[in-house]
Amino acid sequence: MKIDVYDTYALIPNGTQFHFDVLVPEGADGKAHQYATDWLKDIGICDADITLEQCRFCHSESATPEIERQLALNGYFILQMEGCPSPIF
Repeated sequence: MKIDVYDTYALIPNGTQFHFDVLVPEGADGKAHQYATDWLKDIGICDADITLEQCRFCHSESATPEIERQLALNGYFILQMEGCPSPIF
């Protein structure tokens, strides 16, 4: 399965910047920004507190089995990176 990766940054009210990727099925144009907002709400950062500075297409790649499973469940997958509550690195 091919997925599109959107490189995303969000500024949180305490001044922390979250850097994460939003992974969506290939061709799911226009949904990455909403999924980023939904995920931030899910982790307790309400709509009024979100400033998405960037959420732009980065590249396409093949999904791993775990990412495919998450896409089937949620429609998207968040790859947490810098500043996020559970970053992978």
